[in-house]
Amino acid sequence: MSTKCEVRSMKALNMENRIKINIKNMSKKTSGFDFQSLVILSLFFFLFSFLSNAQVTSAIDSTTIKIGEQITYHIQVETDTTSLVVFPEGQTFSPLEMIESYKVDTLKNNNKYNLIKKYGLTQFDSGAYTIPRQKVIIGSKTFFTDSLKVEVNNIVVDTTKQGLYDIKPIIEVNKSGSNWWKYLLLTLLIVGVIAFLIYWFIWRKKPLSEEEQIALLPPYDRAKLALIKLDESPYLENQNLKDYYSDLTFIIRKYLDEKVYNRALESTTDELINRLTLLKEGNQVDISKEDINNLESILKRADLVKFAKSAPDIELAKLDRNTIDIEIDHVKEALPEPTEEEKLLDLKYKEEQERKKKRKKVIITVAIGVFLLIATFVGFGIKHGFGYVKDTIIGHESKTLLEGDWVTSAYGFPPVTINTPKVLKRTDLPVPDEVKAQVDMTSFVYGTLLDLFSVTVNTSTYKNLGENKIDLEKASEGSIKSMEAVGAKDIVVLRDKFTTPNGAEGLKTSGTMKIPGIASKELRSAHYVLLQFASENVMQQIIITSPEDDTYADQMVERILNSVELKEAEE
Repeated sequence: MSTKCEVRSMKALNMENRIKINIKNMSKKTSGFDFQSLVILSLFFFLFSFLSNAQVTSAIDSTTIKIGEQITYHIQVETDTTSLVVFPEGQTFSPLEMIESYKVDTLKNNNKYNLIKKYGLTQFDSGAYTIPRQKVIIGSKTFFTDSLKVEVNNIVVDTTKQGLYDIKPIIEVNKSGSNWWKYLLLTLLIVGVIAFLIYWFIWRKKPLSEEEQIALLPPYDRAKLALIKLDESPYLENQNLKDYYSDLTFIIRKYLDEKVYNRALESTTDELINRLTLLKEGNQVDISKEDINNLESILKRADLVKFAKSAPDIELAKLDRNTIDIEIDHVKEALPEPTEEEKLLDLKYKEEQERKKKRKKVIITVAIGVFLLIATFVGFGIKHGFGYVKDTIIGHESKTLLEGDWVTSAYGFPPVTINTPKVLKRTDLPVPDEVKAQVDMTSFVYGTLLDLFSVTVNTSTYKNLGENKIDLEKASEGSIKSMEAVGAKDIVVLRDKFTTPNGAEGLKTSGTMKIPGIASKELRSAHYVLLQFASENVMQQIIITSPEDDTYADQMVERILNSVELKEAEE
């Protein structure tokens, strides 16, 4: 017997050496971290790596029920008085539905407890169902109950007593739409209100106020109107000569400042009169000596009223007002007609003022828009997270996959049911002849390891295992070696048991690694999850890789893992 074992080991060793040579050749041909290479290498490393207290019980009160009828599922645990027992909770009995969880009954027998936990289960579709194994934690140990078969039968209708009716026609049911149009309508309403407010307060041509209308008048008309306003004032009635002469001299100074001498407002009386005299002598203003004397007399009298508290007669104040009125006319007549160049400059000045006003409106509008965008971003960022808002606006590949329409499908035989962002495509991997003789393999793939996010489902059926059994831990080690063979570095390995929602048990290998990029050899950080299940001569494995520090990818991986279901070949 020992001789036969030794011969078998030598054959396995020779085959393993040939496989390693094939691996090196494949590694030379592959560029980067190729996904197909990983599956094949994993198969190579695993192909020749085979090796050759009952405290928890469960039962149901009936194995046959009618649709909607309730059965009672019992879990009985016998343990000592110091152990903490955790029973399963939630919808862990799928495909049956838990409708009630009863309180735990406790019976004490000497130094041990007998705990009985009951659940009310039902199913609303006929067929044969299997209640999956349930996990019970006792202290630091985990136990699993046996799976149980339940037959759900239709309710038989006595057609001799029940009247028969024609089949009703097919009625088209309108698909209930989402509420996207409500959010769109609300968004359009908010944008419309903001646009209206900006138009009303910024861009709308508002009716001019009295001050604005006066400001648009020519200097001569404004001076004349100011004299009329002065006549309507109560200064003379109240003998307020100081304010009266202040307004009167401001009117003539303002007019001279705009039409004759642009520093008339800040000049003293002597400076202004000297300037007017120089302009007359230089033939720049055709104003008479008498007009200059009249202006000098009124300005000096106003200075005495304002600074020396002089009090001229009311009639003299009225006379000075009429004199200023006449002098405004004389100054206007003395001024030369504006040239075409001056008119053009004045027109350009007005156009420039209009452009400034328009530019100011644009700046205000843009500032309001930017403020609203920032406020909206901050508001949604506080509520949903700034990273989520940024990825929604800019776009994120993982987020697009996560929020897209996922596909649930069964792959391979025995079938592996899995929910993925995209349909997995069947890929025929090139397998060496020496491996083809030993195994039949089917693979379904989305993405590659070069894309960081990838999903593959691989089913391998071994032909000549003999008495050997599939060792999942050695299969996991082979997969890790295959990752290293195609360029993965710094692989962190964590292994744990994995149970699918329908009770199939397997091995979960997960961790982090660094893989090379497509164009460069710079290593990138990634997560990986490897699920492996064995049944007689069949090994099923699911490989998922995802970028590190990607919350959307983490959610996708979690969703995929929660969707995995395996079925027996005979089913």
